[in-house]
Amino acid sequence: MINKIALLLVIIGGLNWGGIGLFQFDTVAWIFGGQDSLFARIVYTLVCLAALWCIGLLFRENATAD
Repeated sequence: MINKIALLLVIIGGLNWGGIGLFQFDTVAWIFGGQDSLFARIVYTLVCLAALWCIGLLFRENATAD
């Protein structure tokens, strides 16, 4: 479950960065009232933590349940 949440947050972060790169529009900042707002900073931090978690997923062995 945590893997799916981390993946979702990384996707949100990637789409946000895509919006910044292509359109110079920060969706997270727009939704939460600016980059310096508490809620935007929480989202940015959660995306960062999710990305760090996904780095760990990259190096894990793929174990299947029988």
